[in-house]
Amino acid sequence: MVALIRETAELCQRRSKESHAIGFVPTMGNLHAGHASLLERALAEHTVVYFSIFVNPKQFGPSEDYGRYPRTLEQDLSVIRDCAARFPSSQVVVFAPTDPTEVFPPGDTQTIAVSGLSTILEGKSRPGHFEGVATVVYKLFNLVRPSTAYFGLKDYQQYLVISQMVKDLCLPVKIQGMPIIRETSGLALSSRNQYLSPDQRAASLVLSQTLRELTDLIGGSRDRISKARLLISDFLKDPNWNYLELRDAQTLAEDVDRSTHITILAVYQLGSTRLLDNVQVEVS
Repeated sequence: MVALIRETAELCQRRSKESHAIGFVPTMGNLHAGHASLLERALAEHTVVYFSIFVNPKQFGPSEDYGRYPRTLEQDLSVIRDCAARFPSSQVVVFAPTDPTEVFPPGDTQTIAVSGLSTILEGKSRPGHFEGVATVVYKLFNLVRPSTAYFGLKDYQQYLVISQMVKDLCLPVKIQGMPIIRETSGLALSSRNQYLSPDQRAASLVLSQTLRELTDLIGGSRDRISKARLLISDFLKDPNWNYLELRDAQTLAEDVDRSTHITILAVYQLGSTRLLDNVQVEVS
């Protein structure tokens, strides 16, 4: 069963009657197979799953794509119903606010900031972005009160920011990271992929190919990190890279000489579209 709720008051009323542990999948909608994989995992682990669809204005900069971000509620509900049909004993409650004021009432000035993690890499490129993400996720956690929340690891820095927020604020929520879902070409699924022209889509494959090449070069050996850095310097001659960096997978620290797990994070820009990806590498 799938229920649609459009107002916060109705959401709170519904949640107050729940007796089951709640799984939660927060999204901005325009769903694809990556989002579906989060919902399927949540349904496999919970009888009741809450699923939010909310384009959060606070995580967009003034020159970003908030106004044109795809809003496809009917299509999204079809995806959710298809997933729910495979779990007939479970329930999905979809919270799709009619207006941003349902989440951010007029005059609301409260924000949540995760220092350190929020101001590097993507946070440096998009000042204020992670404050907007942390604030809306915190609000949604308060409304839904889930036992487990599911996040795709394509937005790896976001996953770390949310995990740190939960730890810092002692929130009783397990943050479950989920694998990146890719097209057969290797391009990580993203709602923004639809902005790409055919030529840009072909050019975008450099992103996943570069991450794979660096992973193969490192080959699990810390001794090869210096060679990977030299190759990155060569790749960065292409001005379309916003960044391409090796970081510690747990802290995002630049010093990875003693790290056992490294993440390679990258953003490649084609026109006005920023394509974000990462890969995890275990080294010894």
